[in-house]
This record gives sequence, structure tokens and C-alpha cells, in this order.
Amino acid sequence: MAWIYALIIFVAGAIVGAFAARLGNKSLKQQKELKKDLDKSKYELEQYRQELVDHFARSAELLDNVAKDYSKLYEHMAKTSTELMPNLPEQDNPFARRISTLEAVKQPAEPLHDQPRDYASGATGLFNDKPVEEIPEKVEESKAS
Repeated sequence: MAWIYALIIFVAGAIVGAFAARLGNKSLKQQKELKKDLDKSKYELEQYRQELVDHFARSAELLDNVAKDYSKLYEHMAKTSTELMPNLPEQDNPFARRISTLEAVKQPAEPLHDQPRDYASGATGLFNDKPVEEIPEKVEESKAS
């Protein structure tokens, strides 16, 4: 019977000791606080990165708008300078030399084609009763080619 009391007292002491060591362990508390601070810092860093990405996206959009507006203004000045002063010699008109370059920039090098469709509307091919000229899609496609 003495062995049972000794074993019970030992187990109870071990439990109380482990509980006291866990509560009193400063490094475990410090680890939990550091983990919490690390998670908070990671979240703030991710927020900052997202704000930075948004900022640069908005800045790029604004710069693109400025470039388009500047191009429109320059084109307007070039056009009106030739219209309002038709007798002005080309060497005196600062826009005269650049009008041709503006037109060259506007024209794409190759004509753009639409993507081919993966489907056909209506009857086509062997099952079509109409000649090719009467089908609007075929006429548009043949004109585009």
C-alpha cells in the first residue's frame, strides 16, 4: 500500500511540477510573443507590397494617359499650324517636319486580322444551299483577305 501512495504522490508532484515549469518558463512566453510579432510583421509587409504594386499600376496608368494627351496635343498643334499658316515656309514651321513621322507612327506595319472562329453560324460547306456571294460572313472574310 505504501508503494501506491508513493506512486500517487510522485505522479501528482510530476504534474504540478510540469505545470509550474510551463507557467514559469519565460522563454516559452517569449517564443509565443516573437511568433505573434513575426506573423504581424509578415502581414504588414504583405500589405505594404500590395500597396506598392497598386501605386505603380496607378502611376503607369496615369503616365500612359499623359503620353496619350501629349500626343493628341502635339498632333493638334501640327495640324492647326499647317491649316492656320499655309503660306509659312517649312523651315519656319517647327511641326512641319514631324507631321509625316506622326502619320507613319499611326499606321501599323501589318494589317491586324481577327482570330479565326472555332464555330460556324448557320449551314456552311456542302449543306449550304446559297452561293458563297450571298453569305454575309463569307463576303466579309473574302474582302478582308
